[in-house]
Amino acid sequence: MLNGHEATTAWWLGPLFRQRYPNVHLDEQRMLVSSGNFVTAGAAMGHLEVALWLVRSASPALADMTARYLLVDVRPSQAPYMIPVHLAQADPLVQRFERWARERLHERFSLEAAAEAMHTSKRTLQRRIESVLGKSPLSYYQDLRVEHAVHLLRTSAQSVEVIASQVGYSDGVTLRTLLRKRLGRGVKELRRLDT
Repeated sequence: MLNGHEATTAWWLGPLFRQRYPNVHLDEQRMLVSSGNFVTAGAAMGHLEVALWLVRSASPALADMTARYLLVDVRPSQAPYMIPVHLAQADPLVQRFERWARERLHERFSLEAAAEAMHTSKRTLQRRIESVLGKSPLSYYQDLRVEHAVHLLRTSAQSVEVIASQVGYSDGVTLRTLLRKRLGRGVKELRRLDT
């Protein structure tokens, strides 16, 4: 029924979903996707997202008030909750790439170097990562950088400039912009989450 439509699912089911339903345009980053006559939601509490979407279609104000009563935050993206290493477990080549990448987060990314280290072609590495993860090797590499940067922000008192250099960015401004774009949160918000 979803062939040719956009859909979402829980982020950790993405590799399996892509394998089973290759004709569905999966975007597991989003919490809720409306496509044609279908609405899909990701995560265990996705039914709340769908219920609020239905209410919002009739009355945005009522949906906002309902969300406040239910103590449900607006979560347009699953990205802040994803665990990249879990996704990599779906395929041995992707798993090897993930280990290789984690050791080089401070370096500039090179698909050629990655493919050489994996003893495969650039095309094969690109194709496998896209089929399993739904993103390019560079995008996954950036996910790993963001994950590590967030870990450092939450577990250390290092400056944003120092953390940026440890994850391969030239300055803190670039890292701040990326965190805001990918996670919808700034450095202060991310540091506050564990206090």
